[in-house]
Amino acid sequence: MTVHDALGGEPFFVDLVHRFYSAVAADPLLRPLYPDDLTSSSQHLVQFLRQYWGGPGTYSEQRGHPRLRQRHGPFVIGEPERDAWLAHMTAALRTVAADRGVAPELEAQLLTHFTDTADFLVNAR
Repeated sequence: MTVHDALGGEPFFVDLVHRFYSAVAADPLLRPLYPDDLTSSSQHLVQFLRQYWGGPGTYSEQRGHPRLRQRHGPFVIGEPERDAWLAHMTAALRTVAADRGVAPELEAQLLTHFTDTADFLVNAR
C-alpha cells in the first residue's frame, strides 16, 4: 500500500492543500509570491503531492518533470519565506492528520518531507 492510499487518496491531499493555501492567502510575506488566483497553484500542488506519495502520475503527465528548484528559482526564498511556508504546511498537516486519524508515523514522514523540501528550495541567504 502506498502512502497515498494509506492517507485515503485524493481527499486527504485536497484538504491539506486547501488548508495550506487558506493560510498562504492571508500571509503578507508569502502571498506576493503567488499568482492572484490560487486555483492553479492549488491544483498543481495536489497533483504533485498525490504523485509523489504513490498516487496517479497526473502531475508529470500534464506538467512534465517537477523540477522544483527550477520552478521556484524566479522567487526569492530565504529563511523567513521557508519558515512561513513550513509553518503553514505543518499546521495544515497537523489539522488534517488529526481530523482524519492519520497514523503518527505517516504524519512524521510527511512532515520530514515538507521540512526537507522547504530547506531544499531556499535560494537566498
